[in-house]
Amino acid sequence: MKVIIDFDGTLTAEELQVAPLSEKALDTLAGEILGVCRQRLAADYEATQARLLQAPHRYWWEVNGLIASYCNEGPFILNTTTLMVMLRENRTYVQAVAAAFPGTEYDPVFSCTNHLFNRHTAQLPPMFRPAAGSVLAHLLKHLDYTPIILTNSLGDKVRRHLATLDLDGEVSVLGDTRQYAMDSHWERFFSHPALGPIQVWPVSEEYPVDLRRPAYYRALAKTAADGSRIVVVADTFSLPGALPLMMNIPFFLVRTPYTPAWCLRAVTDHPLGCVLDDLADLPAALDALVDGR
Repeated sequence: MKVIIDFDGTLTAEELQVAPLSEKALDTLAGEILGVCRQRLAADYEATQARLLQAPHRYWWEVNGLIASYCNEGPFILNTTTLMVMLRENRTYVQAVAAAFPGTEYDPVFSCTNHLFNRHTAQLPPMFRPAAGSVLAHLLKHLDYTPIILTNSLGDKVRRHLATLDLDGEVSVLGDTRQYAMDSHWERFFSHPALGPIQVWPVSEEYPVDLRRPAYYRALAKTAADGSRIVVVADTFSLPGALPLMMNIPFFLVRTPYTPAWCLRAVTDHPLGCVLDDLADLPAALDALVDGR
């Protein structure tokens, strides 16, 4: 079985890394992109984030006009969404970002925040969850399990950080998965156990989760193309977890201090979903899945 484990937030303590990440992003924005007062920018950021958290179902990480993830699903996602909303609501910021990111694949604000995330997470020192090393070591030694690390980045950062764990063996990295790459023109539908064919999963009235993520779908399908059974493990739902469940791939959601209740319900209610109270519980959960328990 191929065990696909998300990197940021699942293996790492994202909640402890987000403060330095946001500080670095504001430094870069103020000094290199917007050319504005750092103190003023920080005030805009704090005010914007407070507003988002008052109504998280109304604010999301938007890509190509679709919802990639809601702002309250994880600290890194909240940081990125805060930056996107803050930038888009200020005409001066929009103009400066457009000048700094011309002709990009996505809209300039998305490209800017994606650049900030990839640049600055690469600069952060690894901060693994307590069980990360032991769980990966266990999976590497187990004849029936092949750990694969999932990331939206190209993988260099992940490989460099994994090397600090001094594991007995190399862990494969499934990089550039673009879980956020939404496509409103994608025509594939997925079979929900109760709702039938869907493209948007109505987890609740406030939180519909869009499944139109063709790049991520292709990455998962390619990983399973050799006939291997696969399972996905992550700390958030919309980006890495909803699509696998609709592809009939088991999904384990690692409960964290920031996991929203609506995400826990969505995973628990699905026949192939499982919530882990700690990353350390993963080996036993995999054994139970294989044994049919």
